[in-house]
Amino acid sequence: METEVKLTRLSGCAGCGAKMGAGTLAQMLEGFRTHHDPDLLVGYDRSDDASVYRLSPDRALIQTTDFFPPIVDDPFLYGQIAAANALSDVYAMGGEPRLALNILCVPEDMAQSTVREILRGGYDKAYEAGVIITGGHTIHAPESIYGLAVTGFVHPEKMLTNAAAEPGDLLILTKPLGVGVLTTAVKAELVEGPAQERLYRQMATLNKYAGEVIKDYPVHSCTDVTGFGLLGHSLEMAQGSGCSIHLRLSRIPCLPEALPLAEMGFVPAGAYRNRAFAQKSVKALSSPSRALEDLLYDPQTSGGLLLALPEREAEACLPRLARVCSQAAVIGYVTKPGDAPVLLEA
Repeated sequence: METEVKLTRLSGCAGCGAKMGAGTLAQMLEGFRTHHDPDLLVGYDRSDDASVYRLSPDRALIQTTDFFPPIVDDPFLYGQIAAANALSDVYAMGGEPRLALNILCVPEDMAQSTVREILRGGYDKAYEAGVIITGGHTIHAPESIYGLAVTGFVHPEKMLTNAAAEPGDLLILTKPLGVGVLTTAVKAELVEGPAQERLYRQMATLNKYAGEVIKDYPVHSCTDVTGFGLLGHSLEMAQGSGCSIHLRLSRIPCLPEALPLAEMGFVPAGAYRNRAFAQKSVKALSSPSRALEDLLYDPQTSGGLLLALPEREAEACLPRLARVCSQAAVIGYVTKPGDAPVLLEA
């Protein structure tokens, strides 16, 4: 659908590229007083995707929120992508989202029809996910921001975190990298046609379908790859699990146009923030090009799931994942702590 409003021209950063750097965020939260509760299974101190609170022996509450400035100009598609991205955190915790609240900021001069289309996109993805949007909050602001606060549920014993990978696990990534690079190039009108459609389709795809598949397998650890890039989220998994993560560069799926565009310099600012945070904990055992490294740090909007599970189970799970995530791939493995938390291999 066409729109006269160029939404991406109204924001300085797009999608998850607007996310505050992980190192800065940790420093800002350090030292705050907080209550301790044995039923809080996952809090902000864990660097995980969402909080989890035990309600009963067989039911826990998942809470998360995510929102960002426009990453596309089509307001309906923007709403879809923002909602898919927010819902993803619940799937990454092994849960099922059930309720959501809209979070919306709009410029005072934005047409009501545009605002309606953003909301319609969010409702469309929520409906696909089986989620009820029960309300929300809208304010006027200099630039548009949209997202959801999401509530989901999970059995406490089936909860997934980013801090339970085990030596011997294989790592599976369910969506290719390169979203930040491609959306940066879209702004320069260098990506269009089938490449642009493929990019938009990927960002609007729910992780629901991958989440349904992995429930049949003994996944040890899971996170979704979003604003901190593959290396940032891999580092959080390695540190939380007390393991080393080995990534095999030749096996990491990327969108076809991503590497040439990265070589041309279309790298979002968020990738440099991610590099500054994570690079001291990453050791290259091969010599990746600067452009390929940029893709590993590239912030992903509505990115895929990164899964750690036993080798035999990963080999059984992958064909089923590939039916719903065509580029799902085994991209590495987990070992006991080694020379660095994250190691890059050929």
